[in-house]
Amino acid sequence: MKKILAPVALLLGTLAFSQTEKDTLASKVKEIEEVTFVARKPTVESKVDRTVFNVANSSILAGNTTWDVLRMTPLVSIDNNDALKAEGESVTVYINDRKSVFTGKELKEYLQTMPADNLMKIEVITSPSSRYEATGSVINIVLKKRDDEGLKGSVTFNNRQNTQNSQYTNLNLNYHKKNFTQTLVGSYSDNVWVQKNSFTNTRYQDNIVTEGSTNSIYKGKNPSISSTSEYELNDKNTMGVILEAYQGKRNNTSEANGTRSKNNELEYSYDQNQNSSTLNRTFGTNFFYKYYDKEKSKILDINLGTNYDGEFEDNNFIKNKVFSTTTDIQQIGVISDVENRNYYIKVDYTQPLGKSGGNFEVGGKMDFNNNIIPNQLYGNQLTGLSTGDIFHYEDNINSLYANYSKTFFKKLETRIGMRYEYIDYKMRQDVAGTSRNDSYGKFLPNILIKYSFSDKYDLSLTYNKNLWRPWYSEFNPFMQPTNDGFYSRGNIDLNPNPSDRLYMKFGFLKKYFLSARYTFTDQDYWTNYVTEGDKIISEPANFIGKVQKYFLYANTNQSFIKNKLNVNLSFGWNYLDNSDFNKKNELRTDTNYISYWAGSTNLTYTNLFNKNINLSAWVEVSNQNNGNSIANKTNVFHNLSATKIFPKTQMELSLQLMNIFARPVFDSTTFSPDGSQRNSSRSDWYGFSLTFVKRFGNQKVKENTKTDVEKNSGGGK
Repeated sequence: MKKILAPVALLLGTLAFSQTEKDTLASKVKEIEEVTFVARKPTVESKVDRTVFNVANSSILAGNTTWDVLRMTPLVSIDNNDALKAEGESVTVYINDRKSVFTGKELKEYLQTMPADNLMKIEVITSPSSRYEATGSVINIVLKKRDDEGLKGSVTFNNRQNTQNSQYTNLNLNYHKKNFTQTLVGSYSDNVWVQKNSFTNTRYQDNIVTEGSTNSIYKGKNPSISSTSEYELNDKNTMGVILEAYQGKRNNTSEANGTRSKNNELEYSYDQNQNSSTLNRTFGTNFFYKYYDKEKSKILDINLGTNYDGEFEDNNFIKNKVFSTTTDIQQIGVISDVENRNYYIKVDYTQPLGKSGGNFEVGGKMDFNNNIIPNQLYGNQLTGLSTGDIFHYEDNINSLYANYSKTFFKKLETRIGMRYEYIDYKMRQDVAGTSRNDSYGKFLPNILIKYSFSDKYDLSLTYNKNLWRPWYSEFNPFMQPTNDGFYSRGNIDLNPNPSDRLYMKFGFLKKYFLSARYTFTDQDYWTNYVTEGDKIISEPANFIGKVQKYFLYANTNQSFIKNKLNVNLSFGWNYLDNSDFNKKNELRTDTNYISYWAGSTNLTYTNLFNKNINLSAWVEVSNQNNGNSIANKTNVFHNLSATKIFPKTQMELSLQLMNIFARPVFDSTTFSPDGSQRNSSRSDWYGFSLTFVKRFGNQKVKENTKTDVEKNSGGGK
């Protein structure tokens, strides 16, 4: 508990001291350059379908990337596989309402090249409307839009000390004249990430136990550049193009040590060295046209885009297996050359309907994907393995949606929507000859109701049906070694995961919110461990059985000391009923019912001592349980930062301390019908960083124009 309270106590003590000195400082105000404060939105806004994290003026931006700020966003958590979660469930990431083509570790690497200084806000949409593609929740990253003539921008230099040292540099340029706006963002990072992991794999038959540890060092040099050109044809019509390019050049070295026993007798011990090099290149284009009639609230938004992602990787493993009398040296290498192509066209239209105050929204999207994953193995230990194959995955997703919203009696807000998605996909292996052609269509209803008893009290209820699809690489059945001495592969027979969600929120006094959520699903796909001969293999697999999740959540956002101190506090209780799921899948878990608490706190203090010093602190207590994986440890994350602003020279200097009181450890056990796997990973997100920012030009910004008419109270799309 001391570790949990220490970061908060440190910041609050500083703030208390600052107020004690307030009278003394008052006599010195004349010596301080006058600072003008303007009204601004609260740091965290809770709406009926989303929570909005307004970070444009927050001190947490200095020295951080977009990925870092996502870690500190209310409701958002990141697991040990770098997967983003919202209230413990999977999410899809949008940037300025445009779906990102990245997921998992690729998404992390991309967002780590995106400077946080360019963020306007982050929307965590826990009850997305039918406008959004079929997923659980949505995270929409909204970037700043400059609103002044001429050239302006900033340059950032960051040095971060974790286990090893990393550097990050960013250049942000914006030019605006009359009807034309050009934005150019370039960045370069040289990062080193150290990961330590221990594992215990148990196979129930013959009581086969494999246990050991790994130590991995990841090094990456990642340049990226993005360009946005926008031209206003007149006051209603705008067109433009977005170009993005990213490159990741990574090297990974890993050492693993382990032992394997059978019926409590040692069979052998082993050590394994891994060396890999990866070159990843990504290019994206988006051509857009927008018609926006503010007087009539009519919007037509057309987007046409392409994305290319290519990755070449050479992964070499040398494994020494030591028996009682002999030593077996095994070498396996994997060469992959992945190419993914995506093409899409998206149309959205919004307008009022009749004179009754209703609003109608309709749209659709055509999405085409063509992905190729060639893999080739080399070495002296290829018995029982395919030495090479090429996996092809193609799909076409067509979707249509419609939303209708209307307010009755000035108190009852409603929104009803329906989305239909049809996917036709096919996959095959050239050598193995396995293939699958399939298609299906799904209707996904969405309902929102909000009643305002007064301007201080309101109650809302939402229902939506979700569909989470497997990622293309999760289908690839080609088996290859992993850095801990095991093997992994995909599963060509994976099925999508449908789920239903009911969400209720009660708001009172405009700053307190209580919410409850119930989610259930009858099937899902999770990581599974199987044994084939002497190989232990991890793969995604379909699991049947009902999983019910209950969630209670409390949130408040408070401002004190003439709005200088802003505090957001959230606390939640989670209860998972996995009894039917565990029984049908024969999972030998310790418990069928999981109950745990989670919470987070964001504190920011602006202009300490009237010296242009901004302070911020963030603390999160979380415990992540998903499907057949159960957490063994509750993590405490925290981040403290102080930023000094020099107004005359437009410079900033920031110091950030990350998890200095407790280093996070991800510890969980994954259960399979024939065994279990426990992994414990020590996170490298700790230490400190120092950041210098130099700005030039007028830094005035404005809100990005939404692609539809967002309701001020409900925020429903």
